[in-house]
Amino acid sequence: MSNSAQLALHQALRKSFKSLDSNRKVWNSVLEECSPLMASLENLAEQLRALSNVQISNTPLRDFPDLEDRLRFKLLEAMDTVMCKLSEKMSSLQSVRDSISNQVSAVFQLYEQNKDTLDLLSVTERSATTPSLSDMMEWLQDAERYYRQQFLKRKTLLQTVRADDISLLESAHKRWKSMESPRAEDCITDTLCKVSFFIESQ
Repeated sequence: MSNSAQLALHQALRKSFKSLDSNRKVWNSVLEECSPLMASLENLAEQLRALSNVQISNTPLRDFPDLEDRLRFKLLEAMDTVMCKLSEKMSSLQSVRDSISNQVSAVFQLYEQNKDTLDLLSVTERSATTPSLSDMMEWLQDAERYYRQQFLKRKTLLQTVRADDISLLESAHKRWKSMESPRAEDCITDTLCKVSFFIESQ
Protein backbone atom coordinates (compact mmCIF):
# COMPACT_ATOMS: atom_id res chain seq x y z
CA MET A 1 0.00 0.00 0.00
CA SER A 2 1.34 3.42 -0.88
CA ASN A 3 2.32 5.64 2.04
CA SER A 4 0.13 8.49 0.80
CA ALA A 5 -2.95 6.24 0.61
CA GLN A 6 -2.22 4.85 4.06
CA LEU A 7 -1.75 8.34 5.47
CA ALA A 8 -5.03 9.53 3.90
CA LEU A 9 -6.95 6.56 5.30
CA HIS A 10 -5.46 7.00 8.76
CA GLN A 11 -6.38 10.70 8.73
CA ALA A 12 -9.95 9.88 7.66
CA LEU A 13 -10.21 7.24 10.39
CA ARG A 14 -8.91 9.64 13.05
CA LYS A 15 -11.47 12.23 11.95
CA SER A 16 -14.26 9.63 12.06
CA PHE A 17 -13.41 8.38 15.53
CA LYS A 18 -13.14 11.92 16.89
CA SER A 19 -16.54 12.65 15.33
CA LEU A 20 -17.95 9.43 16.81
CA ASP A 21 -16.71 10.41 20.27
CA SER A 22 -18.20 13.93 20.20
CA ASN A 23 -21.45 12.77 18.56
CA ARG A 24 -21.87 9.99 21.10
CA LYS A 25 -21.75 12.60 23.90
CA VAL A 26 -24.40 14.70 22.13
CA TRP A 27 -26.56 11.61 21.54
CA ASN A 28 -26.44 10.56 25.21
CA SER A 29 -27.17 14.11 26.34
CA VAL A 30 -30.24 14.35 24.08
CA LEU A 31 -31.50 10.95 25.29
CA GLU A 32 -31.19 12.18 28.89
CA GLU A 33 -33.36 15.17 27.96
CA CYS A 34 -35.92 12.83 26.36
CA SER A 35 -36.40 10.73 29.49
CA PRO A 36 -38.42 13.28 31.54
CA LEU A 37 -40.46 14.12 28.42
CA MET A 38 -41.40 10.45 27.98
CA ALA A 39 -42.28 10.30 31.70
CA SER A 40 -44.52 13.40 31.22
CA LEU A 41 -46.26 11.65 28.34
CA GLU A 42 -46.97 8.64 30.55
CA ASN A 43 -48.23 10.90 33.34
CA LEU A 44 -50.57 12.80 31.00
CA ALA A 45 -51.90 9.51 29.63
CA GLU A 46 -52.69 8.36 33.18
CA GLN A 47 -54.54 11.63 33.81
CA LEU A 48 -56.51 11.17 30.59
CA ARG A 49 -57.46 7.64 31.64
CA ALA A 50 -58.53 8.87 35.08
CA LEU A 51 -60.64 11.57 33.43
CA SER A 52 -62.29 8.99 31.18
CA ASN A 53 -63.05 6.72 34.14
CA VAL A 54 -64.66 9.34 36.35
CA GLN A 55 -68.29 10.40 35.94
CA ILE A 56 -68.07 14.12 36.70
CA SER A 57 -71.88 14.31 36.52
CA ASN A 58 -71.95 12.11 39.63
CA THR A 59 -69.60 14.35 41.62
CA PRO A 60 -69.95 17.78 43.23
CA LEU A 61 -68.20 19.14 40.12
CA ARG A 62 -71.35 18.49 38.05
CA ASP A 63 -72.21 22.19 38.45
CA PHE A 64 -69.48 22.86 35.88
CA PRO A 65 -70.97 21.15 32.80
CA ASP A 66 -68.07 21.81 30.44
CA LEU A 67 -65.39 20.94 33.00
CA GLU A 68 -64.59 17.50 31.52
CA ASP A 69 -64.13 18.94 28.03
CA ARG A 70 -61.95 21.76 29.37
CA LEU A 71 -59.78 19.33 31.34
CA ARG A 72 -59.44 17.00 28.35
CA PHE A 73 -58.49 19.96 26.14
CA LYS A 74 -55.83 21.05 28.66
CA LEU A 75 -54.36 17.53 28.83
CA LEU A 76 -54.29 17.15 25.05
CA GLU A 77 -52.70 20.60 24.73
CA ALA A 78 -49.99 19.61 27.25
CA MET A 79 -49.47 16.38 25.32
CA ASP A 80 -49.01 18.31 22.08
CA THR A 81 -46.36 20.48 23.76
CA VAL A 82 -44.46 17.39 24.95
CA MET A 83 -44.69 15.78 21.51
CA CYS A 84 -43.33 18.97 19.89
CA LYS A 85 -40.36 18.94 22.27
CA LEU A 86 -39.76 15.25 21.54
CA SER A 87 -39.89 16.03 17.83
CA GLU A 88 -37.12 18.63 18.35
CA LYS A 89 -35.05 16.05 20.24
CA MET A 90 -35.53 13.56 17.40
CA SER A 91 -34.18 16.17 14.97
CA SER A 92 -31.06 16.41 17.16
CA LEU A 93 -30.71 12.61 17.18
CA GLN A 94 -31.13 12.56 13.41
CA SER A 95 -28.31 15.10 13.06
CA VAL A 96 -26.04 12.86 15.13
CA ARG A 97 -26.98 9.81 13.08
CA ASP A 98 -26.37 11.69 9.80
CA SER A 99 -23.03 13.06 10.99
CA ILE A 100 -21.77 9.59 11.97
CA SER A 101 -23.10 8.04 8.73
CA ASN A 102 -21.42 10.72 6.61
CA GLN A 103 -18.06 10.27 8.35
CA VAL A 104 -18.16 6.47 7.98
CA SER A 105 -19.27 6.77 4.38
CA ALA A 106 -16.30 9.06 3.63
CA VAL A 107 -13.87 6.49 5.08
CA PHE A 108 -15.31 3.65 3.01
CA GLN A 109 -15.34 5.81 -0.11
CA LEU A 110 -11.66 6.58 0.39
CA TYR A 111 -10.96 2.89 0.96
CA GLU A 112 -12.74 2.00 -2.31
CA GLN A 113 -10.68 4.58 -4.18
CA ASN A 114 -7.43 3.10 -2.85
CA LYS A 115 -8.24 -0.62 -2.59
CA ASP A 116 -6.21 -1.47 -5.70
CA THR A 117 -3.06 -0.40 -3.85
CA LEU A 118 -3.96 -2.48 -0.77
CA ASP A 119 -2.52 -5.87 0.03
CA LEU A 120 -3.69 -8.19 2.80
CA LEU A 121 -0.85 -7.24 5.14
CA SER A 122 -1.49 -3.50 4.92
CA VAL A 123 -5.17 -4.05 5.76
CA THR A 124 -4.67 -6.49 8.64
CA GLU A 125 -1.37 -5.28 10.13
CA ARG A 126 -1.64 -3.80 13.63
CA SER A 127 0.79 -2.38 16.16
CA ALA A 128 0.72 -1.60 19.88
CA THR A 129 -0.78 1.84 19.23
CA THR A 130 -2.52 1.38 15.87
CA PRO A 131 -5.28 -1.20 15.27
CA SER A 132 -5.54 -2.68 11.79
CA LEU A 133 -7.42 -0.87 9.04
CA SER A 134 -9.91 -3.74 8.77
CA ASP A 135 -10.62 -3.68 12.52
CA MET A 136 -11.11 0.08 12.64
CA MET A 137 -13.40 0.09 9.61
CA GLU A 138 -15.46 -2.73 11.10
CA TRP A 139 -15.76 -0.89 14.45
CA LEU A 140 -16.93 2.26 12.68
CA GLN A 141 -19.48 0.29 10.68
CA ASP A 142 -20.82 -1.35 13.86
CA ALA A 143 -21.20 2.05 15.56
CA GLU A 144 -22.90 3.58 12.51
CA ARG A 145 -25.35 0.64 12.35
CA TYR A 146 -26.13 0.98 16.07
CA TYR A 147 -27.05 4.68 15.87
CA ARG A 148 -29.00 4.19 12.65
CA GLN A 149 -31.09 1.38 14.16
CA GLN A 150 -31.56 3.22 17.46
CA PHE A 151 -32.83 6.32 15.68
CA LEU A 152 -35.23 4.31 13.51
CA LYS A 153 -36.68 2.40 16.50
CA ARG A 154 -37.26 5.57 18.53
CA LYS A 155 -38.71 7.46 15.58
CA THR A 156 -41.09 4.56 14.82
CA LEU A 157 -42.21 4.42 18.45
CA LEU A 158 -43.07 8.13 18.54
CA GLN A 159 -44.94 7.84 15.24
CA THR A 160 -47.23 5.19 16.78
CA VAL A 161 -48.11 7.41 19.77
CA ARG A 162 -51.55 8.96 19.40
CA ALA A 163 -53.65 10.97 21.82
CA ASP A 164 -56.66 8.71 21.21
CA ASP A 165 -54.79 5.55 22.22
CA ILE A 166 -54.21 5.86 25.97
CA SER A 167 -52.72 2.36 26.32
CA LEU A 168 -49.99 3.15 23.78
CA LEU A 169 -49.30 6.45 25.50
CA GLU A 170 -49.02 4.81 28.91
CA SER A 171 -46.55 2.19 27.67
CA ALA A 172 -44.46 4.55 25.50
CA HIS A 173 -42.01 5.47 28.28
CA LYS A 174 -41.38 1.83 29.19
CA ARG A 175 -40.89 0.86 25.53
CA TRP A 176 -38.56 3.85 25.04
CA LYS A 177 -36.41 2.71 27.97
CA SER A 178 -36.39 -0.90 26.72
CA MET A 179 -34.55 0.30 23.61
CA GLU A 180 -31.48 1.16 25.64
CA SER A 181 -28.59 -1.12 24.82
CA PRO A 182 -25.84 -0.84 27.47
CA ARG A 183 -23.86 -3.65 25.84
CA ALA A 184 -23.71 -1.84 22.49
CA GLU A 185 -22.82 1.42 24.26
CA ASP A 186 -20.03 -0.39 26.13
CA CYS A 187 -18.72 -1.74 22.81
CA ILE A 188 -18.49 1.80 21.42
CA THR A 189 -16.73 3.00 24.60
CA ASP A 190 -14.35 0.03 24.29
CA THR A 191 -13.71 0.88 20.64
CA LEU A 192 -12.84 4.49 21.51
CA CYS A 193 -10.42 3.20 24.16
CA LYS A 194 -8.77 0.90 21.60
CA VAL A 195 -8.20 3.79 19.19
CA SER A 196 -7.27 6.44 21.77
CA PHE A 197 -3.51 6.18 21.14
CA PHE A 198 -4.10 6.05 17.39
CA ILE A 199 -6.26 9.22 17.52
CA GLU A 200 -3.58 11.12 19.46
CA SER A 201 -0.66 9.94 17.29
CA GLN A 202 0.04 11.92 14.13
